Amino acid sequence: MQDKYISVSQLTRYIKFKMDNDENLRQVFLKGEISNFKAHTRGHYYFTLKDETSRINAVMFSSSASKMKFLPEDGMKVLVTGRISVYEATGGYQIYVDEMIEDGVGNLYIQFEQLKKKLAAEGLFAKEHKRPIPRIPSKIGIVTAPTGAAIRDILSTIQRRWPHTETILFPSLVQGATAAPDVVRGITKAQEYDLDVLIVGRGGGSIEDMWCFNDEAVARAIYHSKIPVVSAVGHEIDFTIADFVADLRAPTPTGAAEMVVPSVRDVLEYLNQLTLRLQKGMENELTSWREKLTSLQKSYVLENPVTMYQMKEQRLDTLFEKLQLVMKGIVYNQRTRLDGLLQSGSYGIQKTLNQEIHRFEKSLNKLEILNPLLTIGRGYSITRKDSKVISSIKNLKKQDLFEVEVKDGIVQAQVMELQEKNRRK
Repeated sequence: MQDKYISVSQLTRYIKFKMDNDENLRQVFLKGEISNFKAHTRGHYYFTLKDETSRINAVMFSSSASKMKFLPEDGMKVLVTGRISVYEATGGYQIYVDEMIEDGVGNLYIQFEQLKKKLAAEGLFAKEHKRPIPRIPSKIGIVTAPTGAAIRDILSTIQRRWPHTETILFPSLVQGATAAPDVVRGITKAQEYDLDVLIVGRGGGSIEDMWCFNDEAVARAIYHSKIPVVSAVGHEIDFTIADFVADLRAPTPTGAAEMVVPSVRDVLEYLNQLTLRLQKGMENELTSWREKLTSLQKSYVLENPVTMYQMKEQRLDTLFEKLQLVMKGIVYNQRTRLDGLLQSGSYGIQKTLNQEIHRFEKSLNKLEILNPLLTIGRGYSITRKDSKVISSIKNLKKQDLFEVEVKDGIVQAQVMELQEKNRRK
């Protein structure tokens, strides 16, 4: 009787055998919504795939998960390819997923938000990395499709506003599976040129049309560009990853052209303002210097130039008086010192003192000989013209006024005749 009974394991193994050998279950294509998603530390993904009425457990091993371009999340709608089999430990059937792609536009937004969050965490959107756009660029690069409204709008706007600017087009696909690498090539090629600014973009369209500007490689190419980049993707309400990475975001391709070049009218107005500011500044500077000159002209020294000479004369008298006081102090100190040495009663000291006295008297005589006051007292005088000492007849000419300082005063005189020594001989 018991021979007809089998174990649970045997039944499960039989069902697994049947499923594994069913051609219809070896490769199935399912669509559904992810729930209970779990990423294992070893790289495997475990989740449930469900629709409105049913669900199935799903496993995606690391060998397949490593090829994913996005991270699955709960609520994400996906299309999966895999095989149906039985997990013997639980007896439940599940799908072993080999490939997974996003289903619909909603998942594109999820992918957009995931990449945006990742790059923001790396600092690619940080303000400190934004470079200023030159006020008046002389050479502009453009990465976009060579045909279409975008390039026409950009070129016509630049020509109208500032025709002196040179433009270089780097043709690129801006839609489709190969568009992102093509945009990267255009940005990379532009680095070889001496450009002031680089416009990267295309006209409006659906999110799928503009998806290449949400590509991570494009974002990193913009970030590493040595040329300031202006993004010009889609319409004003459209935002892409390129907009966040670029140094400046323009709402449209036409808006990008208006941002990177000034209008001739604006430049002329700016130059007029600079001219007015320059004139005003020069007038203020001249007024300031006039006031300084007037102040100097009214200064006490310039109105009374003789005062400067009198002050010097007074200072000279003061210095002479100080010199006499110093000389008297030296004499007094030396004599005091000599008197102390004489009181010691030593013959040797006495001799040394006599020598010191002799040397001191010689020095004193020299000082007195050099004393200009004593020189004047012996009948000499100092001749000056315009406060300068006259040491040669060549410094005077007929009719010159000069003054002679003698012992007890100053004599004002005028040159009537000049006679050199060799002429008298």
